[in-house]
Amino acid sequence: MSGPKYPDWVHELSERRLVDLFGELTLARGQEYVRQGRVGHIATGSGTGGSLVQAQIRGSTYRAYQTVARHDAATGAVSTSCSCPVGYNCKHGAALLWHMRTVNLRALTPAWQRALTDIAAEARTTSRGQPLAIQVGLSTAGTVQLRPLVWGRSQRWVRTGITWDTVGSPWGSDYLEEHRAVLAGLARTRDQRSGYAFYNRRADVAELSELGAGVWHRLREAGAAGVELVPGQGTPPVRILEPARVTSRLSRTADGLHLHTFAATEDRELPVQFAQLVGSPAHGFVARSNDELALVPFVEPLSQGQERLLLQHARLDIPDADVPAFAAEFYPALRRMVRVSADPDVDLPEAAPPRLVVQVAFAADHVTELRWAFRYRVGERDFDVELYPYGEKPGYRDPDAERALLDALPPGPWPARDSPSGRLVAETATLRGAATAEFVSHGLDHLREHRVVVEVTGTPQAYRHATEAPQIELEVSDPAEGTDWFNLAVTVTIEGEPVEYRELFTALATGQEALILPSGTWFGLDRPELAQLRALIEEADRLQPRDGEGLRLRTVHAGLWEELVSLGVVGRQSRAWRSAVTALLTTDELPEVPVPAGLRATLRPYQEVGFRWLHFLHGARLGGILADDMGLGKTLQALALACSLVEAGPLERPLLVVAPTSVLGTWAAEAARFAPGLRVRVVGGTAKRRTESLADVASDADLVVTSYTLLRLDAEEYAAQPWTAVFLDEAQFVKNRQSRAYQAARRLQASATFAMTGTPLENNLMDLWSLLSIVAPGLFADPAVFAEVYRRPIESGSDPLALGRLHRRVRPLMLRRTKESVAAELPPKQEQVLPVPLSPGHRRLYDRQLAAERKKVLGLVDDLRRNRITILASLTLLRQLALSPALVFPGQAAVSAKIDTLVELVTELASEGHRALVFSQFTSYLGMVRDRLRDEGIGTSYLDGRTRDRSARIDAFRSGTDPVFLISLKAGGFGLTLTEADYVFILDPWWNPAAELQAIDRTHRIGQDKHVMVYRLVSEDTIEEKVVALQERKRDLFAKVVGEAGDLAAPLSAEDIRGLLEP
Repeated sequence: MSGPKYPDWVHELSERRLVDLFGELTLARGQEYVRQGRVGHIATGSGTGGSLVQAQIRGSTYRAYQTVARHDAATGAVSTSCSCPVGYNCKHGAALLWHMRTVNLRALTPAWQRALTDIAAEARTTSRGQPLAIQVGLSTAGTVQLRPLVWGRSQRWVRTGITWDTVGSPWGSDYLEEHRAVLAGLARTRDQRSGYAFYNRRADVAELSELGAGVWHRLREAGAAGVELVPGQGTPPVRILEPARVTSRLSRTADGLHLHTFAATEDRELPVQFAQLVGSPAHGFVARSNDELALVPFVEPLSQGQERLLLQHARLDIPDADVPAFAAEFYPALRRMVRVSADPDVDLPEAAPPRLVVQVAFAADHVTELRWAFRYRVGERDFDVELYPYGEKPGYRDPDAERALLDALPPGPWPARDSPSGRLVAETATLRGAATAEFVSHGLDHLREHRVVVEVTGTPQAYRHATEAPQIELEVSDPAEGTDWFNLAVTVTIEGEPVEYRELFTALATGQEALILPSGTWFGLDRPELAQLRALIEEADRLQPRDGEGLRLRTVHAGLWEELVSLGVVGRQSRAWRSAVTALLTTDELPEVPVPAGLRATLRPYQEVGFRWLHFLHGARLGGILADDMGLGKTLQALALACSLVEAGPLERPLLVVAPTSVLGTWAAEAARFAPGLRVRVVGGTAKRRTESLADVASDADLVVTSYTLLRLDAEEYAAQPWTAVFLDEAQFVKNRQSRAYQAARRLQASATFAMTGTPLENNLMDLWSLLSIVAPGLFADPAVFAEVYRRPIESGSDPLALGRLHRRVRPLMLRRTKESVAAELPPKQEQVLPVPLSPGHRRLYDRQLAAERKKVLGLVDDLRRNRITILASLTLLRQLALSPALVFPGQAAVSAKIDTLVELVTELASEGHRALVFSQFTSYLGMVRDRLRDEGIGTSYLDGRTRDRSARIDAFRSGTDPVFLISLKAGGFGLTLTEADYVFILDPWWNPAAELQAIDRTHRIGQDKHVMVYRLVSEDTIEEKVVALQERKRDLFAKVVGEAGDLAAPLSAEDIRGLLEP
């Protein structure tokens, strides 16, 4: 036997002394560190008044802490300090002292004893191990605490060296495994709890209230495994009872019922107090008496209602008067919550079958409020409940009986519908107008017949249902002197009783199903003729001036009147009104007018009809739109009217023609050719540059011709001069009602104003409104109303009937004939798109620039209004680049695949004697084409907006032999007749197809005797293909409104721009 390794004072430290120094938990953790071999580098030494020992202890994170133990020789006191956060008397100090004590004690033990001790310990570990127990004690706060115990060498239960942490692992301990396993399960119950307490709990003690509901299963397992429940100090014997159930008992008292609630277990009725509950939600409770401490689980964790009933309302008294309410409303819910028993002398009333109840409240203005409910009678009390309960339903409700009552409800004016689950009725409803009348007349009796309880407040009016159709009559009387508005009177009666027509139309407009008269007579409005009449009268009301009284119409509203007549409700019409509208509605009814003798031309039949139409409108002091196809002789028809008016007698005021500057010469030439008897004056400059006033010019003329530019600049002078009639040639120039040209045209004083254009609608329907507001100001007086009634519904497609209504309103004031319908002898026109691939170098340049412009434009397109100019500049650049790089990059060669294709085609055409018109938007590109054709020896004529000798250039081509006429699209859009050419080439597409159509019709017009071929050259895989696709999408609005397959080019929208730049 060797001597001790460490100072003698070490092995004199008893386990009890170490527990007092460190506490059980800290000592136990130090002992575990010793078993794990975490103590090392021990050095001993002496100090002032005693000795010290220094060591390194590896912590839980394997960080080494410097730990020192000191012994005071004088007092025998022992203390420790450490570099860990605790600082002194920590688990590292406990580990150092326990290690030195173990080593010293082992050194003092004889060798034989040490050997047999090890063998015995191994035998115990191999066989059974140390049994465990659970100490159940009460804290000073009265809570139940559980502490693991182990059977010590002193043959008693000890808590030294064992914690809830140490029982968690089967290794490193010599505990009886079946005991350790159930205690480990109990420890895991605690570990599954979360929250602040987890980080502050003790390793050796577990509060029962902190454990989950699984603790009861673990405690039963412990008992089954033989783990003893050891009472703590001052604690009576511990017993776990069978699970308790919350139970309520009803008993009879002298004046009612008594409800007693308790926890029932093992034939015992235990009251429960809040402090006794275990867990949240409570899953058990503690019952303490002098002779035992009972731990009682609940069958299931308590709900909030169960807990309140058990703790706060364990005893309740219910008076006899309230027993029906208790039985109906609370007893069923109580039975679902807890077990309920009743003494034999307790007899609760039951609910009678339900009845359907409707509460009816009559109010003014034919309004009725309905409220439905089910009524149950329990004892002597009635209970009304909603049809469709929310949340828990009272237990007395009978869903099958309720469903049967709803299914048996007869149909009526109350809101109800059938569903897969049965009839559904609105719990509350408001009946108005006819619904109230129907309810009073029939619904009340039907409900009572079906045993519905009807409770009425208020007094209903007496109603009578008129079954005959209302009689409606319209009359038109002559206007007052000085006005052209005819008076429209509407009379409505129902079975001889007068009806205020505005009240009727208000009811129709607001979608009412019936109208009730003050007398109580009511009739249905679900008649198609009434709805149509309402729409027509409403439109007539919108058409007249806002300050007008009553209803009035002008002859320009002939299309509206035609629909009123078709309804069969028109009575008397004045003779003036009848004759005016009849001629407007059909050209077959136009008065016969002889063709003027001074006209040096033979009018075609359709041109004679156009002349008579213009003549009739002028005589009726009405204007109109002559919208014939381009090339059908609109100018000749206008000249025919001028001649007729002159021959009827000297004109007090001349006629005025307003036209684009480029065609003023054409008007003068056509007048000289076809109407040489007319005195024609062309205004050649502004008032400042002219030598005579406009009045002087007009005094010596039958026909004055001026331009839109001069009209705009000298608007006051033209407005001051009265005119017999005004012709607006190429009237699309005044389509923008915000422009000065439009305002100037609107101010002209004339008996009639005529718009002449093949494209009365280019951008949107407001173009058409602008023209109509000039030629027929009373037709659609308010642009906002027009936009609301026609533009938005038609362009959005929201009202399919709006287009038909617009057709009918506009038809009397617009005359349009197409070439196909009136000029069958005109040779056909064939159009073809020729795709032109870019050269490889051109393609690379285009794709690179496209990527850059797409990125820029897509970043701007969401704010289109602010960035429109920048966006259009980018699109124009891409269109130019699709033609030739030289148009965009000055250093590039003037090459173009389109020019190569054009030269090839034109060379072949010229050799066969054909002639061609070539159009482009870009004059710089036309210059490149001209240079190339000259290099190829092909003769050309040239015309763009800067050409001064325009007429000479045109005559040179018509009388010459050049096979090609190069024309900018803007310069050649109107005022040209070039039937000498039979081929047309469009070199770059434009998003306004009307401009292209006007260019094509320079050659495809009356007088052409050859087949016309039109080629559109389109660069493949470029923005040009997207422009062509955009044209196709925009074409049909013109066709729908104007009535023939025409063209439309609405302003580019953000969606259009994105489409142009899509890959």
